[in-house]
Amino acid sequence: MLNPKFIFIALLALWLAGCAAQTPAPTATPTEPQTLTLMSHDSFTASPEVIAAFETANNAKIEFLRSGDAGAALNQAILSKENPLADVFFGVDNTFFSRAIDGGIFEPYASPLLADVPAALKLDSENRLLPVDYGDVCLNYDKGWFADKGLTPPQNLEDLTKPEYKSLTVVENPATSSPGLAFLLATIARFGPDGYLPYWQQLKANDVLVVDGWEDAYYGQFTRYDGARPLVVSYASSPPAEVYFADPPVDAAPTASITADGSCFRQVEFIGILAGTQKRALAEKFIDFMLSPQFQEDIPLQMFVFPANQTAKLPDVFEKYAQLATDPATLPPADIAANRESWLNAWTETVLR
Repeated sequence: MLNPKFIFIALLALWLAGCAAQTPAPTATPTEPQTLTLMSHDSFTASPEVIAAFETANNAKIEFLRSGDAGAALNQAILSKENPLADVFFGVDNTFFSRAIDGGIFEPYASPLLADVPAALKLDSENRLLPVDYGDVCLNYDKGWFADKGLTPPQNLEDLTKPEYKSLTVVENPATSSPGLAFLLATIARFGPDGYLPYWQQLKANDVLVVDGWEDAYYGQFTRYDGARPLVVSYASSPPAEVYFADPPVDAAPTASITADGSCFRQVEFIGILAGTQKRALAEKFIDFMLSPQFQEDIPLQMFVFPANQTAKLPDVFEKYAQLATDPATLPPADIAANRESWLNAWTETVLR
């Protein structure tokens, strides 16, 4: 005869086993997305769906910290380097390159995507700053205005000093405007540190107009809008922008760029990992993403510059209407850093006094 105590214990064990079989195994709690802070100038933009693709693929959230123009944003990053405000920084260009490197705020990272970036855009052998995009600052002209007047547009910087182009040009103040500074640097590269001031004296004698910023120059003074000046310092990407935003649509660019050798200044924008980030691995992934074709092909119609990755495809409007200089003006970043203030001061005394 079976012991009743033994039967009870056996039945209890069977009941407990059944309960265990019916109780679902605990599931892992999803991890919260990591937040990566991107510090940049105010002009940075990207399609929301492109940023969302990175966030979804990496369980991340990108927080944007737009911090004024490129110079102001960089100064803020340098001043806060002991307690960094962000993980990555975008928007240093070659006019502020040496200041950024000397500030000691970036950590090296050799992204594998650099293999698709032309050597001419890579200015840092240690890869503390990696090129993301580039564009040319050039003179733009109103094609219709010149056609109506029966006047051939100028072909290069030297032409601007000729009598037939008197009172036709508007430029931006290089002390207050990024394209204005780029144009000043183009004249320094073209005519040399000893020749650029005499050139500007000739421009002044030919009634060049100087305004504070690009928006006033382009939308306020340019004849394409309500102004009286058919020559304006702008970008090689301005003609495709004119077509892209035209309402009603147009089938030809109403403006063109003057891209003769040495007439445009090439600006390159960079991204870097800020020293002290606690999210180094995610920062590397984001830089790889920004250099990937997915992000690079979003750049032209968001920021109207050219992608650094040469495998990225350009939109049709860029293919048809953008004009890049084959031999743009350039200056070593170290020369710009060493001489920027003295060049600006001398320019101000010559042109504005």
